[in-house]
Amino acid sequence: MDHHVHTIEVKINGKKYRETVESRLLLSDFLRENCGLTGTHVGCEHGVCGACTVQVNGSAVRSCLLFAVQTDGQEIKTVEGLAQPGSLTPLQQNFSECHGLQCGFCTPGILMSTDDFLRQHACPSTKEIKEMLSGHLCRCTGYDGIVKAIEKTVKEKNVDEDKEMKLCT
Repeated sequence: MDHHVHTIEVKINGKKYRETVESRLLLSDFLRENCGLTGTHVGCEHGVCGACTVQVNGSAVRSCLLFAVQTDGQEIKTVEGLAQPGSLTPLQQNFSECHGLQCGFCTPGILMSTDDFLRQHACPSTKEIKEMLSGHLCRCTGYDGIVKAIEKTVKEKNVDEDKEMKLCT
């Protein structure tokens, strides 16, 4: 076997994949080309725009900055794995309702970062949400709908969990 080729095993969105990849294959290209998961978009290929964001072991990462071989044995979640087929998560539903989708190119990466962010911050302030979003470049220039969608998701989540309005400070 060529020493620049490796066999890796990963679990993506709950499904196991065993693939042979070149050492230099980026995770973003692996997901799109080898696994057919085209929801992961590739924008700048420098980790700046955030369009390629996925989760590795539950943490948001830029898939254009990782080699596929680095994820051997890891668990990966892409935007296709956020919800069950045919349904949307409350966050995805609120992006649609609050006009946060815009052209949609950067949306998968923003959803993956936000999903990770909301697991760590139950009651984020608008400032904290905007700071999290600062890691994503959206050429549509309208972050207002995205911020509203995230705030609505936080509000709904806290109402559902506490059965009464929880004040986030």
